[in-house]
Amino acid sequence: MQKNLHPSVIKFKEFVKNNPALIKEVRNGNTTWQELYEDWYLLGEEDTRWETIGVKTSPSAEVAEEKKGDWISTILGSVQKMDPDQIQHYVNNLSQALGAIQGVLSQFQGSQPKQGSPKVEPRHPFSFRKD
Repeated sequence: MQKNLHPSVIKFKEFVKNNPALIKEVRNGNTTWQELYEDWYLLGEEDTRWETIGVKTSPSAEVAEEKKGDWISTILGSVQKMDPDQIQHYVNNLSQALGAIQGVLSQFQGSQPKQGSPKVEPRHPFSFRKD
């Protein structure tokens, strides 16, 4: 049956075998296999998320994580926690606010007289001359 599995699933199974704390987390109902796989696939084996569960990472992995920077894991964690309805609500509010600002700016621009001399345009766009 393992011949039909995707290589990443096989690697995840090895990761789980090496870290039995993950099995306990799923059996206790704290998480699901799908969530663990997605976190493992997106964040990698060296992420700090695994330390909260009790998975031990290698010291070289911690150095690599510091090089990557915490901002990557922070962004990925934030994306996973986002509520699409709440984001849509914020985007709508922002759009309405920008529309109101544009309306106010257009009112101020429309009420101000134009500065400078008006541009004089020729009567005819093409001038024809006889030789």
